[in-house]
Amino acid sequence: MKTSMTPLPFKFLKTIPADFLRCGVIGWCVEIIFTALGALRRREMQLIGQTSLWMFPIYGCAAIFKPLFLLIRKCSVPVRGMIYALCIFTGEYASGQLLDKYALCPWNYNRHKWHVKGLIRLDFLPFWFLAGLLFERVLTAQSADKAPCDLQCTATRSGHGQ
Repeated sequence: MKTSMTPLPFKFLKTIPADFLRCGVIGWCVEIIFTALGALRRREMQLIGQTSLWMFPIYGCAAIFKPLFLLIRKCSVPVRGMIYALCIFTGEYASGQLLDKYALCPWNYNRHKWHVKGLIRLDFLPFWFLAGLLFERVLTAQSADKAPCDLQCTATRSGHGQ
């Protein structure tokens, strides 16, 4: 008997190119706004925001997390946000190490207090928490009702079992 169900990881392969472009553009835009707000904090009223071409594929890689987004969508926002932040830290560290190997890394956090080898800033956790939820929203808005499986979290938002 043939089934029309495609295994979870493979059914998303056809949407990866469009999702990659969407995540890359959104990441660029958010980074430009974020850096412009940093200029505002420094009272640089030109509000110049910036990014690097290297950041497009890095942000675009958020598209590969779509199955994870759908898998844990029933978990609470704090749980999902922390998982996403940890994934983003991992991706930032790995991509930063690779780019740094060729002297191409567009960021260097060595002058900041909470950095890890100059490649990630632990004080960015709230920003990556929110960025993960933003990418989740963008990538699952149309497919939330069609997801074949969910990871059932053991606790509801109130902290009690279901």
